[in-house]
Amino acid sequence: MKRHKAIRFFMIMMVMLLQLLFLAWIIKEKYEISNFIALVGIISISLLLLFGYRYLDLHHEDYEYEKLIVVIWVPIGAVLCYLISIHLKLGPVIAAGFIGTAVSYLPTINSKSNYLKQLPVPIYCGTFVGMSSVFVIPSLGYVISAGIVAALFLMLSKNLFLGIGGKLGTIAFASVVFITFLNWMVA
Repeated sequence: MKRHKAIRFFMIMMVMLLQLLFLAWIIKEKYEISNFIALVGIISISLLLLFGYRYLDLHHEDYEYEKLIVVIWVPIGAVLCYLISIHLKLGPVIAAGFIGTAVSYLPTINSKSNYLKQLPVPIYCGTFVGMSSVFVIPSLGYVISAGIVAALFLMLSKNLFLGIGGKLGTIAFASVVFITFLNWMVA
């Protein structure tokens, strides 16, 4: 039970820290303000986020995780979308729309298969990763890395942020920001 609570806490803190990291980059780069004003803004936003996470009922009380055999399709969706978008030069919206439409028909291949019914969500989550610009994710290796991180986030967040729109996009965004941040730290 303690392990499940620790994983839940880790996922919530990861999302919150990535939101703050992204907001800090925006505030610092775009508005060219002093460090004090940026710090006050980030602290204010942090308090609002903490209030939201603490007092809003966003989670189920039971602990479930998505199966590895299902989330393995997230990097596959990311790679497919990236290849269609960048190498076929169709653009990210057309690529994601094409893949999303195609995978929505997977459950009709075998209507009795529970496995096929679970595949559209992780593949579509991967397409959000694959929609990234070549300036943000410059190679297929980065796409695969961000897809694996997104798969991990999707697996651990099955019962988190329920009823909140944009969960798949947020997972993809968090994974791309995480990989970009790691690349920035190493470089």
